[in-house]
Amino acid sequence: MGITNQWKSQQHQSFIKKFLPYVFYAILPIIILRLYFYPSSLPQTSHDNQFSSFSPISITTTLSSSVSSPSVAEKETENGVLDPRSKPPEEKDSENRASHSRTPPPEEKESRNGVLPPASGPPKGKEGGDGVFPERKENEPPSICDYTNGEWVQDKRGPLYNGKNCGTIKDGQNCMGHGRPDKGYLYWRWKPRQCNLPRFDPQSFLQNLRGKHLAFVGDSMARNQLESLLCMLSSLSHPKLVYSKGDDNKFRRWHFPTHSVTVSVYWSPFLVKGIEKRNDGTQNYNKLFFDSVDEKWDSDLDSIDMVVLSIGHWYLHPAVYFDGDLVLGCHAAEGVNCTEIEFFDVFGKAFNTTLKSIIQRKGSQGNGIDVIVTTFSPHHFEGQWDKFGACPKTKPYSEDEKMLEGMDAHMREVEVVEVEKAKAMLNANIDSPKVKIAALDVTKLAMLRPDGHPGPYMYPFPFKNGIQERVQNDCVHWCLPGPIDTWNEIMLEIMKGWQISSMK
Repeated sequence: MGITNQWKSQQHQSFIKKFLPYVFYAILPIIILRLYFYPSSLPQTSHDNQFSSFSPISITTTLSSSVSSPSVAEKETENGVLDPRSKPPEEKDSENRASHSRTPPPEEKESRNGVLPPASGPPKGKEGGDGVFPERKENEPPSICDYTNGEWVQDKRGPLYNGKNCGTIKDGQNCMGHGRPDKGYLYWRWKPRQCNLPRFDPQSFLQNLRGKHLAFVGDSMARNQLESLLCMLSSLSHPKLVYSKGDDNKFRRWHFPTHSVTVSVYWSPFLVKGIEKRNDGTQNYNKLFFDSVDEKWDSDLDSIDMVVLSIGHWYLHPAVYFDGDLVLGCHAAEGVNCTEIEFFDVFGKAFNTTLKSIIQRKGSQGNGIDVIVTTFSPHHFEGQWDKFGACPKTKPYSEDEKMLEGMDAHMREVEVVEVEKAKAMLNANIDSPKVKIAALDVTKLAMLRPDGHPGPYMYPFPFKNGIQERVQNDCVHWCLPGPIDTWNEIMLEIMKGWQISSMK
């Protein structure tokens, strides 16, 4: 009996073990379907309640289906700093019209990805009817800009000064005082396409250079730019001439007592050591030595805080080139037994020697310096220089009328390349953060202004006795006031950019 009952019990347990899994597998799908179609909300616990006052975390997906964290702007909104819901009416209207689309506009995509829009361009929809951005206000910070990309547009305001209220204009560039009859060349300004160029602010310039010494080093184009700057600054503060030496005022110095600013000019048409040709015929070519810089300005380098280098036209003259006592070659030097070489190569070598010398002197062991290289300014002679109508244009070229090419383009390229080499040298040497270098790239701007030269008005009233067949013309330098004033406007923007960078 006991054996029979034990056998029955074992048989019952075997039956349960055999059929129980089938029952489980049959019930499980029913449970899953029930929870899927009729979910039940769980009661909220006290632990959940302590987070109920916080805003939920929003996750934004991009077109690449990647999940990104909230941007800086969104985090600030959650903290109550910004409110993206308070948008301009135009933006709200556009959202209502496109409410069915979940694709954010390009600006919103960039914001959510943490990418800022380019600093060089102002907000969209702000450019004028000619597709050119308006002038930036004087108190706005400058942006990184390609100032060569633009056009000359008419400006009713005219220049900051004239030949009567500025006493530092070289006589040969005082076109208004010498009787130039047309005045249209005075009412143009350069307008970049991708950024803004504000009107020159003499207060800002002098404040930027307070207590410092600015030197212009180079040929007569450097002097032309210097005299433009002095006139622009004199609209606020009159400079005091404190030093003058050499024929034709080749070495001069002014002081602005209101801001303790010193401005000098050094005649150095090659930058490197050079012996100029003689007028007596004993030496009809220049001698250039590329192993050392010109001591006439180099001797004062320790006292200079900012230098503007501007040369070019003297490298077109006949010359013999040296490296120490070694003759490198020559250019158009008649009667000299040497190898003819292109002046482009030695032109670049002059900048290479000069910029290296400045970096070594004023770098890690020096007191620092800001360096501006003003690029080559083309001439606009049409025919012979001593005939009437040598540069007769009375308005700027458009880009469709004139292309930058040939010698002008090559000279500019050499300068820009040497500036980039110097920058690379500074970047490679972490001990030279005190030196800053930039190219003031004005070659294209200058090329488009054939109307801005003195022409026959390099002398007073050249046609008072009628038009003569022979008349001297200056189609190289610029009238003051004139297009060259723009060079100093761009230079001021470069200086502002440096100042902002130094504060970071």
